[in-house]
Amino acid sequence: MQKVPPPASPDVYVAGMAAWQADLVTRLRTAALSVGGLGEVIKWGHLVYLSNGPALLIRAEGQRVLLGYWRGQRLQDIEPRLKSGGQFEMASIGFAEGETIDAEVVVRLTRAAITLNTELGDPIKAAKKIV
Repeated sequence: MQKVPPPASPDVYVAGMAAWQADLVTRLRTAALSVGGLGEVIKWGHLVYLSNGPALLIRAEGQRVLLGYWRGQRLQDIEPRLKSGGQFEMASIGFAEGETIDAEVVVRLTRAAITLNTELGDPIKAAKKIV
């Protein structure tokens, strides 16, 4: 099986999506990037936002869009739909067509994620120290 190279840029990543996914991902990107202090890269095949390590991700897959936060389990008071799962205290929300989230909630989550990375360090490096 031939490995598919990752998209060349975040814009190329979005351009390859279904219309509803592209619209939602664009709105999520805009809200997250409005906070400032984030780097946006393609990592692990999807959008990853960095501030002293990974802070959040946006991934389109199948019939959903996933918004996930490293240390997101600590952010469930801001957005109760965040579901715990995976390493690094990850939590995420899966959106089907027609579902959305208020941009201000994304801004609040993103600010909180950046603050956690500032206070606690890179979540991946921190987890390696625990193991």
